[in-house]
Amino acid sequence: MWSSRLITTFSLSSLVLVLAALIDYLVSDPKGWLHPTIVMGWLIKIATKLSLSWTEQKEGRRLLGILLNLGLVLGSAGLSWSIIKVSTWLHPLLGLGVECSLLASCFAARSLRNAAMEVISPLVDGASLSEVRLILSQYVGRDTGELSEIEILRAVLETVAENTTDGVTAPLFYAILGALIPGVGPVPVALAYKAASTLDSMIGYRKEPYIDLGWFSARLEDYLTWIPCRLTVLTLALYSKRPQAVLALCRRDGPKDPSPNSGWSECVYAAILNVRLGGNNSYQGVIKEKPLLGDDKEPISPGKIEQALNLMRVCFLLWLAVGVGILAVQKGLL
Repeated sequence: MWSSRLITTFSLSSLVLVLAALIDYLVSDPKGWLHPTIVMGWLIKIATKLSLSWTEQKEGRRLLGILLNLGLVLGSAGLSWSIIKVSTWLHPLLGLGVECSLLASCFAARSLRNAAMEVISPLVDGASLSEVRLILSQYVGRDTGELSEIEILRAVLETVAENTTDGVTAPLFYAILGALIPGVGPVPVALAYKAASTLDSMIGYRKEPYIDLGWFSARLEDYLTWIPCRLTVLTLALYSKRPQAVLALCRRDGPKDPSPNSGWSECVYAAILNVRLGGNNSYQGVIKEKPLLGDDKEPISPGKIEQALNLMRVCFLLWLAVGVGILAVQKGLL
């Protein structure tokens, strides 16, 4: 059939990567659609409630945390692989569509841009700070009720900077890695990472009752994100055309953050944009002091946030091009 010849003419994984990126760019996450991370969230909430009720012992909760993590991570990979195989058996184009849709759900580039602009646009248009604070509260964990305009802008920029890695480049990194593994493909590995990231965001806290239950999830996500984070920093530093200065500032300030990745991810943006990130944030009324990242050479502005979003897009497209090139070499097309 012509559809089968079309799919096998090119590297299927390359086609999936490109089409998934295009879907994310054009439609992002349509409202009303059941997103894989929503399902993951439901399962994590149920499993967390059951685990916390079963035992209060440290060792018991740690063991349950490991089982919860491995069950969701491996289960996400295995289930997505099975769904794609069954869909492809029914029809190659159906399989391609399912695979592209699942992979697009792993990418958050468009949704991250939309979230940032939902806050920035009314602020630029002269909306009241109370209205902008309310919109911002949907996207950040910090208290927003008393934030000034500059603090709102900092919160948006920090969200873009931090989520570039775990929401955009890391899923793409693992999608490319999965595409290089015969018989696996990009989706199972990317969704496995997404599951690990979702677990970390929901239970990977250093506070009760999650300290023991979520320790493994927090540690695993740190390890899985370490390489993509450093590659993101390197890519953006090289693109900035002043890599030595950018990397020097990242080495100076990145390790200040208790997270092995967030500080570096935010710091590379601070360095390129000549702004300072970090400072005091309030979480449920408790002030938490974040390390200062970067030099306060220029103020954070809506224009700086637009620059940050463009940097995120450029990094994603560069990685996509490299990934397709690597797959073409693997297939012997180049």
